[in-house]
Amino acid sequence: MNERHLNTVKLDNFKPLRDVVFETIREAIIKGALKSGDRLMENQLAEEMGVSRTPVREAIRKLELEGFVIVIPRKGAYVSEMSFKDVHEVYEIRAVLESLACGLAAERAARSEIEEMERYLFEENDYLYHEDILLTVRTDIGLHELIYKATRNEKILSLISNLKEQVYRLRSTSITLPGRKKNSLLEHQGIVEAISQRDVELAQRLGQEHIEHAEQAMLELLGNK
Repeated sequence: MNERHLNTVKLDNFKPLRDVVFETIREAIIKGALKSGDRLMENQLAEEMGVSRTPVREAIRKLELEGFVIVIPRKGAYVSEMSFKDVHEVYEIRAVLESLACGLAAERAARSEIEEMERYLFEENDYLYHEDILLTVRTDIGLHELIYKATRNEKILSLISNLKEQVYRLRSTSITLPGRKKNSLLEHQGIVEAISQRDVELAQRLGQEHIEHAEQAMLELLGNK
């Protein structure tokens, strides 16, 4: 890990240090500075970021819960690998939930929620050629969470929440495939238009296809490794 250098963390008055450290390491994994299989050594990470080992240890525990890291007893913590099976299982579940959520949103979304979805589309368009992947991902997450909220179904929100951690990493990776950001925007536009038109069947179909296309992008990236 000597050839890599994480940025020294900047203190944030609004966030605990452990959260800032967590986000710094997670960003390094997403951007590829820390790759699958790399060992995460607390003392080296702490030195690179200019912090003590305690927030690094806490960050690694949280990264393990989110699926970014695997901790092997008596060996240490490593950036986790993503298998084809793991990817397919997450997307398989999400495709069903997304289709259902988009259909229910077409039935139940308030006009103000649809207008907010459209604002997310404007933001996503602005970020189309932006190099900041995390900014794009945050916009993507915001739009999808608004669609889930518009279902008025607490069980869907709970099920989606259970997949949140795994989905974050997959979303952050799949969006890096050349052309995926543009295609994702076009798919989002179609979904929001279907919701706006109260076309339940179309919204369901487009929601499912959107996740299937994301899975294809993710599997293509894994196949190229």
